[in-house]
Amino acid sequence: MNAIKRLINWFLNPPVTGQSAIVIIRLMTGSVFFWEGILKFVYVNQGVGRFTKLGFAFPAETAHFVAVCEIIGGLLLVAGLFTRIAAFYFIIQMIVAVLSTKIDLYLGTSPLPLPPAPPKDGIWAVLHEIRSDYAQILTCVFLLVEGAGRRSLDFIISTSQKFYAIDKK
Repeated sequence: MNAIKRLINWFLNPPVTGQSAIVIIRLMTGSVFFWEGILKFVYVNQGVGRFTKLGFAFPAETAHFVAVCEIIGGLLLVAGLFTRIAAFYFIIQMIVAVLSTKIDLYLGTSPLPLPPAPPKDGIWAVLHEIRSDYAQILTCVFLLVEGAGRRSLDFIISTSQKFYAIDKK
């Protein structure tokens, strides 16, 4: 039970003393998730159509849930609010995305359109197609470990709580 409390505390009280430049990573990662979430609503082939082709149960509901989470989570990362929670969610989401799309690409059995130019299947096709997924996963791992940095709402909340605690004494 104590370990669970420590884990919850670790998620809810991330370090906020990191470099101010962490905002650049947050802006890049959060904005990509934000606009990808919007695209799932705007273009059927990016949302419901994609989830249908991949064989997800309840593809419309799943696509809309993922899209809403990407929009909200992306905004949370941009603002630096609940950064670790959003980063952890996106790591899991991206691993599921990679596993559900790239294994079939490797095997040459993908229900999605093949890459427009060679390589069309196999490991080189996977490595080429996974590049943005890989970058998003690693930036989220960075934010999970380092927190939001000093230019974040997490920082403002954390420091205001400390000042408030000092004032109460």
